[in-house]
Amino acid sequence: MTAEPLALTLGDPAGVGPEIAVKAWSALRREGAVFFVIGDHDALAAAPGGGVALKRILGPEEAASSFPDALPVLDAPLRTPVVAGQSSAAAAESIVGWIERAVGLALAGSVSGVVTAPIAKAPLYEAGFRFPGHTEFLGELTAAVPYDGARGPVMMLTAGDLRTTLVTVHEPIACVPGLLSVARIVHAGRVTAEALRRDFGLAQPRLAVAGLNPHAGEAGAIGREDAEIIAPAVAALRAEGVDASGPYPADTLFPPEMRARYDAVVCMYHDQALIPVKMLDFWGGVNVTLGLPIVRTSPDHGTGFDIAGRGIARPDSLIAAIRLAAAIARTRAG
Repeated sequence: MTAEPLALTLGDPAGVGPEIAVKAWSALRREGAVFFVIGDHDALAAAPGGGVALKRILGPEEAASSFPDALPVLDAPLRTPVVAGQSSAAAAESIVGWIERAVGLALAGSVSGVVTAPIAKAPLYEAGFRFPGHTEFLGELTAAVPYDGARGPVMMLTAGDLRTTLVTVHEPIACVPGLLSVARIVHAGRVTAEALRRDFGLAQPRLAVAGLNPHAGEAGAIGREDAEIIAPAVAALRAEGVDASGPYPADTLFPPEMRARYDAVVCMYHDQALIPVKMLDFWGGVNVTLGLPIVRTSPDHGTGFDIAGRGIARPDSLIAAIRLAAAIARTRAG
């Protein structure tokens, strides 16, 4: 167990966040990974398939004593009613405020980490939110805080024995080649290697770097980026003392025999990193933000508006995210 609880932000209350939060508590209440929810108490109380006991708390220090018997809630009420499956920009201020509050508590040392339930980007954009997603927003919220290492944020997805990190994230595939640079790949690799040591306890992490083009460019016959950008980045990482190799054709990197040869893959774009994770464990993947002064994880899925309110949402990924956040917090604490 960690000394302080984890803060779980409710995400978009019209999505599956409330449902999976109460289901995660039911699964973990006797396990020791203590968490409390920052969000709207009434949205949790109305969650389908829940029917669990809730307890309003005034601060994180009350969470541990409440946790075995009731899901602790740091109540921050919405200003407008919630309709399951119907996200609204009217909730954006509250959603953003819940994230800001969780990060503030983490920076103050009052919580051991932050776990974020899914948000929907479109209604947030409509309300003026200017970040692509959680990852970039968390980077901004923690930017002024000293950090004794390679600074992120860098997105990692993990499931089972597979970890993938991304050089570019939510970018159109047509834009990816122009966004790649030696410096950008080196930065992602550097943050990944350091996080494997700091957060996952691996003394000598091994990185595999994926190519961009089919067959990693086939010596330039199928694109020049692999030879002219990715290979020099791998060489630069090795010059820094990082055990990095590649670029490798992405279609050969993910069978079990290959996974035994590395601890993480640095991927060039979104689907290159996410498809293998989802194929390995569709329900249990976790998103981890690397290179921050706080611990942050989230489930590897979206808001699920199409199933919200129906009582069928699976909490597997959120449960895995809570467990991983607790494990990383313990590793960082030594």
